[in-house]
Amino acid sequence: MSEWALLQNYLIVGAALFGIGVFGLLVRRNLIVMFLCVEMMLQGVSLSMVAWGRYHGDWGGQMLVVFMIAVAACEAAIGLALILMLVKQTGKLDVAVWQELREDGQPPFVDRGLPESKGGETSWPSLTPAGIEPDAEQDELTHRSHV
Repeated sequence: MSEWALLQNYLIVGAALFGIGVFGLLVRRNLIVMFLCVEMMLQGVSLSMVAWGRYHGDWGGQMLVVFMIAVAACEAAIGLALILMLVKQTGKLDVAVWQELREDGQPPFVDRGLPESKGGETSWPSLTPAGIEPDAEQDELTHRSHV
């Protein structure tokens, strides 16, 4: 495989990583997923820099990627600490819920209204203790959905 074809393959994979990261960042509202999408974009750029460095036969791209990884590690630590602190205050990872975290006297910015949540108490399933067979309803035992 020629150097030009190898460079093209690396750049295609780097562009795909960057594109998937941009798409995920724009579509998702979960902060952890958005954070991971930014990291994916950074890895796409890193792969492209390494590919260009290899194509030109110098170590500039690889050295820059080493510095980018060090900066990304610091950014990950600070970003995750920020996310954990804000989730502790709000209890949610949704970006739209964080409109309440603003300075006093500032009006909220409403891009679009959030749907009203149903204010009922959520009932969660519970597991039976080990060794005890759970109670099953008679309809569940006799019903066969595949027939």
